[in-house]
Parts: sequence; C-alpha cells; structure tokens
Amino acid sequence: MRFVIIGAGRVGLRTARVLRDEGHQITLVEQNRDRVERAREDGFEVVEGDGSREEVLIEAGIEDADGLGALTADLNVNFAACSIAKYHHTWTVLRVDEDYREEVYHKYADEVDEVVYPERLGALGAKNALLGGSVRAIADIAQNLQVVLMTVTEESPMRGYTIEEVALPANARILAFGKADKPMGLPLSDDSLEVGDRLAVLADFDVLEEARQLIVGEKLAPEGGAV
Repeated sequence: MRFVIIGAGRVGLRTARVLRDEGHQITLVEQNRDRVERAREDGFEVVEGDGSREEVLIEAGIEDADGLGALTADLNVNFAACSIAKYHHTWTVLRVDEDYREEVYHKYADEVDEVVYPERLGALGAKNALLGGSVRAIADIAQNLQVVLMTVTEESPMRGYTIEEVALPANARILAFGKADKPMGLPLSDDSLEVGDRLAVLADFDVLEEARQLIVGEKLAPEGGAV
C-alpha cells in the first residue's frame, strides 16, 4: 500500500519506518531542510514543502495514495492536509497532541477517519490508524510492550474457537474480551470468538504481528483503498 506522511519529525519518521518495514511504500512531506536531508539519508522519498498546500500533496502522490498521515506537531497543518486528502477520497489520520485533550478530539473526529495521540500510543498506534480496520493500539506499557485492541474478522483463523484454544505467542496474553454488542470484561476459557468480537492483547512488539494474524487474519485495505 502507498502512504503519504506529513512531517518527518520524531513521530512521522518513526511511523514511516514501521510501515516501510512491513513492505509499504512511503512518501514523506517536510519543509524543514535538516529533516528532509535526514529522511532522505534514511532512504525515504521526500517532497520538500508545506503539507497543508494541495499542490505539494499532489506532488507527493495524494491522488493515488491509500492513506495520508498528518503527523506534524502543528494541528492546523495536519487538519488542512487531511481536508485536502478527503477531497481526493484518501483515508486520513490526524495527529492531535495530548495537550489538546477531549474537546479538540470531538471537534475534529467527525472530519477525518482517525485521530491519534502519538505521544501516548507511539508510532505503532499511528501505523495502525493508517492501515485502518481491526487493530488499535491502546497504551504503551513498557519499551517493548503494548496493549492492543483487536477485532475478529471473517479472515480470522481463530474464528469459532474458544479463548482457551487461542494459541498466542509466548510473549502475548489476552487481558480482556468483549462480544461485538457487549462491554469488555475478563476473558473466560469457553468464550467463543465470532466476527466483531474484541480482544485486548498485551504483547511484545516482536510478536504483535503474529498475534494480529491469529486474531484478525489477513490485512485488509482501509475502505476505499487498494491493496
């Protein structure tokens, strides 16, 4: 999949690296010369310019991109970039610093596809939001541990199995379980996994993808995107 990421600072560059490691194509947009050079030295394609301007986003390939991550520290730039991307029917992820808190979240949440707080969730949370769908980072627990909310899909190899039968990797465990139409609670061994059910999983970063494949199944493109 192809993604345009606005901002090659700490959040944007780390998210780009995570996506690239999974085989996705990334174009970064950045107007700070030092960050542009650093990203290019890291092997990324970079368009130098203001990510809130449509002509810059078009140069970056927004018309054919599967998703745009507006991950700068400037909310105005991020929202402008998302607005342009929505005009081009592209999946949008808006970075909101945690300092803005709930009132800003509600202000912008209806205008974009996903809102993320990278300071709290890290690059993996931004990556999950860009990919869309059935995996959401909830919290970083330690340097290599994260709690992730996963939703069972039609493609899940564990669909129809019970919690007891789910063989997660050694460094992962199920913390909570919820049927599609019910609140989450403690997992019971005989709870069965059906489409739409949710599991909160604590996992080491190294085994998150393996856990995702077991619970969610094969990765799907965001709605309107291409694989």
